Amino acid sequence: MEPGASMPSRARALAAHIAFSGAIAAEAVVHNKLRASLTSLGILFGVASVIAMLAIGNGAEQEILAQMKLLGANNIVITPIIEQKEGKLEKDDGDKKQSKKFTPGLTYLDAQAIKTTIPAVGATSSEVVINSVIAREGHHRSGKVVGVDSSYFDVMNLHLGEGALFAEAHFNGAAPVAIIGQGVKSRFFTTENPIGRTVKVGAQHLTVIGVLEDRKVSSETAKRLGIRDASMDVYVPLPTMLLRFRNRGEVTQAEMELAAREDNSADSSETEDQRAEKRNYHQLDKVIVQVANSQEVTAVAEIVQRMLKRRHNDVTDFEISVPELLLKQEQRTKTIFNVVLGAIASISLVVGGIGIMNIMLASILERIKEIGVRRAMGATQKDVLVQFLSEAVMISLAGGIAGIIVGGVLASVIQRVAHINTIVSGMSVFVAFGVSVAVGLVFGIMPARNAAKADPIVCLRYE
Repeated sequence: MEPGASMPSRARALAAHIAFSGAIAAEAVVHNKLRASLTSLGILFGVASVIAMLAIGNGAEQEILAQMKLLGANNIVITPIIEQKEGKLEKDDGDKKQSKKFTPGLTYLDAQAIKTTIPAVGATSSEVVINSVIAREGHHRSGKVVGVDSSYFDVMNLHLGEGALFAEAHFNGAAPVAIIGQGVKSRFFTTENPIGRTVKVGAQHLTVIGVLEDRKVSSETAKRLGIRDASMDVYVPLPTMLLRFRNRGEVTQAEMELAAREDNSADSSETEDQRAEKRNYHQLDKVIVQVANSQEVTAVAEIVQRMLKRRHNDVTDFEISVPELLLKQEQRTKTIFNVVLGAIASISLVVGGIGIMNIMLASILERIKEIGVRRAMGATQKDVLVQFLSEAVMISLAGGIAGIIVGGVLASVIQRVAHINTIVSGMSVFVAFGVSVAVGLVFGIMPARNAAKADPIVCLRYE
């Protein structure tokens, strides 16, 4: 036979030897089912723990990414502080009294100045929110009116489901138009298309020009991230809000008289929110600054802080937060926590591997005569090595497959009971499968080598 033709023959012969040794190993595992099952328990629990921990980590990562998407990329959020106690103490007739510095509060001019002055800023979005009553055809419900500028929906990652966004003419003329959420549509336009219809908000009749896509956000997530459920909001152009609804930047004679009367006779029936709203002198309720480059977010936040403090006469009546940085820090904390838990869970794999090694060493002592008979009948050291190594891998692999199933069930139970989002990915299953095979190979190699190196004459004489 030619040398080139002998290669496939040798490959087939090697495959046949491996298959035969594997069949003998499988027969030995089946013959000792109870021992093999107990040995694989360590691998089972280790793989199940690792699968569950990776599922928790994947779920946490997806949750963080979803929250970042809700908040928008590279955003800086500026919110007003209504209670302002900053000032200087002046002496007056032996008594100390506080002299407050004047501050215009957070205004639309601040948002425009940030956008035009800082080159790294891609866009700014202003927001004014007031409580009102939405009514149509005898039905009414409390809701919120939100005054926004032209870039608000892009910055806040809100998408239009039907209709159109605000046009430039709507801002220039303070037009009585609105974009509503899905909740408003389902309550007030159950049988008809809302586009082009009117809805009464407070004392104003607004024409609906668009409906937002439904964005499912749990109340806990919305509260923690500081965002609202957009489904029950009515959005109007910012000039429409300031001219037709409320402009806290302007003080009217009626408001001054009302404030004087309330100082003389405090109404104890008012809630804290109502009293805070009356003290609120900020024109805007929120300004979102979108930075073009994520690496410049921190630097831009510091510049905005100094810029606003200078514009507000050195009074810090605002608060600046960077939600993405906070979420990334939370993500790093969860990642570290999951790595620690995964490392602890991996100890079970080491314990299971040691158990496999121990059982295989004991099995060799019990089967010395079998090894001697196989060697006497022509089996090579490689055949014996493959046989016992196959047994170790089979036991480990059986525990790994069972561990993957148990880990998936455990992840589902954790999600249902603890209300923690868990995701079992294909990568985690592949890793667990590979680890189970590797444990069988690593911890089975030494017992298999000991069996392969045994002297067949000594094995046949062994009693």
